[in-house]
Amino acid sequence: MPNLVNCLWFDDQAEEAALFYASVFKNFKAGAITYYPDEGRDIHGKPAGSVMTFEFEVLGQKFIALNGGPSHKFNEAVSFQILCDTQGEIDYFWDKLTKDGGAPGPCGWLKDKYGISWQVVPSLLLKLFRDPAKAPDAMKAMLKMTKLELAAFSRL
Repeated sequence: MPNLVNCLWFDDQAEEAALFYASVFKNFKAGAITYYPDEGRDIHGKPAGSVMTFEFEVLGQKFIALNGGPSHKFNEAVSFQILCDTQGEIDYFWDKLTKDGGAPGPCGWLKDKYGISWQVVPSLLLKLFRDPAKAPDAMKAMLKMTKLELAAFSRL
C-alpha cells in the first residue's frame, strides 16, 4: 500500500519547525533527517551538509518538513484540523500554536509562527454540523468566536 505523507515546504526552518511540533504534540515521533549534498547546489542553493528534510509523525499522520527555499509560502488553502473533545484540549493547542509569533483567526482558525494554518475544533461541532436541525445555530455561534468555546456548542 502506498503512504500519504504531507510535505511542508519551509525556507530553512524544517528542523526548527519539527522540533517545535515535538513540543506541541505529546505523541510526536521523529524520523529520518536527510542532508543536502554538494551535487545540485546550483539548483537548490543549499550548503552541503545542511538539513534537506526532517521526517516526523503527529497523531498518526506522517509529515516531511523540507528546506526548499523562499519560493513557496504557506496559505489558508491548506490547513490541519485538530479535533478536540474538551475545552482543555482546545485551550492547550490554541495557546501552544499561537505563541511566539502565531496569530489567532476567526472561527477556530489560527496560524502558527511558521505560517501553517490550523483549525482547533471541538469534535462536537462537526456532529452539530451534520444535524440539519442544529447546524444553523452551531454556525451562528461559531461565526461569533475566535477560539472556539465548547460550552457554547454543548448548549445546542
